[in-house]
Amino acid sequence: MNEKQALLQAARSALRELEAVFQAVDEQALEELLDRLQQARRVFLTGAGREGIATRGFAMRLTHLGKQAHWLMDDTTPAMGPGDLFLCVNGSGCIASIDGTLERARATGASIQIVTGSPCSLQGAQKDGVFFLPAAVYKGRDKRVVPSGQPMGNLFEQALFLFFDLCAVRLAERMGLSYAQMEARHRNIE
Repeated sequence: MNEKQALLQAARSALRELEAVFQAVDEQALEELLDRLQQARRVFLTGAGREGIATRGFAMRLTHLGKQAHWLMDDTTPAMGPGDLFLCVNGSGCIASIDGTLERARATGASIQIVTGSPCSLQGAQKDGVFFLPAAVYKGRDKRVVPSGQPMGNLFEQALFLFFDLCAVRLAERMGLSYAQMEARHRNIE
């Protein structure tokens, strides 16, 4: 098998895994997550590593949707409070720095939303909502996830990026926004 054939075989396998993840998503939990995002006054987001990269990309899309979205550790991030939503990605459910941040966010009166691939690993984190993205995650312990032939947390990270992009598409439809309206909010100085 040549390299292109090997690449295509790996791509087909990854796409099958991703389709299985999206088939397994809980419809009611998805609806609740989209409602919370749409209704939030402002959305604050955080995540670590590759999960954080996907989450930061979602913060950008929320801005394009006209939502006030803030990446938690940016120097220009304002104070969080009631009416705000803190969306936290904690794939494995046991990232210590995220647990501490959740406690402080709870004290602000903001609503908490966790996206995870291992809800059984959440350390009693105070939360208003947990969205289970059922993809194999690095060091996750939930047996309900779609298993992966890929290393570490690849499947969860890939599914997360795609999931957030698809959430942005659904939110645009729910909010009656055109893609041209979203594009008009994109940074225009590059």
